[in-house]
Amino acid sequence: MTYTPKFLSFKNDPCGRQYDQMTQAARSGVANIAEGHSRHQTSRETEIKLLDVARASLAELMGDYYNYLLHKQKLPLTKDGDVANNIYTTALDRSTYKSDWLQESAQHVLKQKAKFDAYLTKTNDEIMANALMFLCLRTINQLKAYIAHLLQEFKKEGGFSENMTAERLAFQVEKGKDEGAPLCPKCQKTMIKRVAKKGNNAGKEFWSCSDYPKCFGTRNI
Repeated sequence: MTYTPKFLSFKNDPCGRQYDQMTQAARSGVANIAEGHSRHQTSRETEIKLLDVARASLAELMGDYYNYLLHKQKLPLTKDGDVANNIYTTALDRSTYKSDWLQESAQHVLKQKAKFDAYLTKTNDEIMANALMFLCLRTINQLKAYIAHLLQEFKKEGGFSENMTAERLAFQVEKGKDEGAPLCPKCQKTMIKRVAKKGNNAGKEFWSCSDYPKCFGTRNI
């Protein structure tokens, strides 16, 4: 859910550029989190990249709220004050969908937003800007922690597409052994057939070390 406070009105942003930039940053954060989650089963690498884009977008949005406060000659509220503490410690409910995903997901989002309405519906612009800034920071920290977790998993297991590549390579190696493929002249591992993509031999098959790109051993066919 994107949220742009009413204090970013026409009189504060006569050309509408700041309003548009902040709206796009908020949408980018939400969209990339959703798209990253959808790639969880197909490519961990893509998921991590999309989540990092979301993190950067929210960092940009947080900076805009920070600059708004400075423009008004106001300091952000302290991180250990009531507003920040309540935002950081407010627990969010786990989402559980039973039958109607669209209806129940909307109910869930609105219920979570209501937990912060005491700050987001105030007429005090400074409180609203601070609350939104702390919400951005909370989400950024959660994304950082989750990305670090995914990186550890990726190092150990890889992702679906990465593992599929490994499976295809293992199949090619076993097939090469059955068909009498030669051994690499450099590391003595089984070679596999590849097709040259460029150069004078583009389109022609050749033997390549199965440990490429760690080993660049080749043989002519």
